[in-house]
Amino acid sequence: MTTSTVPTENAGAERAASGRAISAPVRVAVIVGSIREDRFCPTPSNWMAEQARKRDDIEVDLIDLADYDLPVVLGGNDENAPQPESVTELSQRLAPADAFVVVTPIYNRSYPASLKNAIDWFYTEWQLKPVGFISYGGITGGLQSIDALRSVFTEFHSVPLRDSITFANFWETFDHDGRPVDTERTSRLANGFLNQLVWWAQTLRQARTERPYPFVESE
Repeated sequence: MTTSTVPTENAGAERAASGRAISAPVRVAVIVGSIREDRFCPTPSNWMAEQARKRDDIEVDLIDLADYDLPVVLGGNDENAPQPESVTELSQRLAPADAFVVVTPIYNRSYPASLKNAIDWFYTEWQLKPVGFISYGGITGGLQSIDALRSVFTEFHSVPLRDSITFANFWETFDHDGRPVDTERTSRLANGFLNQLVWWAQTLRQARTERPYPFVESE
């Protein structure tokens, strides 16, 4: 003898939410990670944002950290203390994102202090979301800065992508108009990179919708 279960209204709503989590475009925040004068960072950031905007499965928000005067001294232990205005404003753009692309130079074998400061002001905004990386530099393409960032984002229970995009000798890879010299190769790299980012963004968004993450308290 077999029995059947009549779907409840809540079950139907959950399935609908799950379907939206997969089918709706993912919101990707592309972060310009350098704020120094005469920086190159907006060039690859704009390029990636442009590549992402060509897709129907992505909504792009290009965030320039230079637009936010974040304090260099983090807040204290009072959870009820008001946040600085710039922190609140940036949080309002980071929180809705389903995924992040962090674009960074390499400074002395790592990433800029301004980027670390911006990362450390937030926590839940990064949580349970994929993070992809684009770096630029000399012969290494800034790969060391990506290696350092991966370990940082795992502290937030983020999911750093294994594959990244690096631009070695970046002054030779973009023209004076900010376009890649080898458009075929870079377009191929961007497409593969974004395919992975979207897969993780959809998967984690669905998981966040359907069930809570089993956080463990640190001892």
